[in-house]
Amino acid sequence: MIGEIAIGIFVLLGAVICVISVIGLIRLPDVYLRSHAATKSATLGVMCILLGAFLYYWIYMDHISIKLLLGIIFVFITSPVAGHLNGRAAYRSGVSLWKGSVRDDMKEKLKREREERASQ
Repeated sequence: MIGEIAIGIFVLLGAVICVISVIGLIRLPDVYLRSHAATKSATLGVMCILLGAFLYYWIYMDHISIKLLLGIIFVFITSPVAGHLNGRAAYRSGVSLWKGSVRDDMKEKLKREREERASQ
């Protein structure tokens, strides 16, 4: 009984977090904020769903799924890194920030890098 409740909570929580991520993808104004919504909340949502599946196999099938554990670790490591790299690629290719953005930490660094390349 407790196992069913725990599994249900993890899967439901993961689904709700993924829905929040989708809403963020639709509502947020620029590529950087959308990338943040996609990587942060979708990562947690997918990990909760995979954890629910892992618990199901462990409790009801008496089977510890190494594939699910590796999937959880893989999502935990690669999804935030991919989101970060997508944001950097968008910035370097010239995608503008949202007009309401108050900080641009990469502007000076990118300007210096371009000046160094031009001088070489």
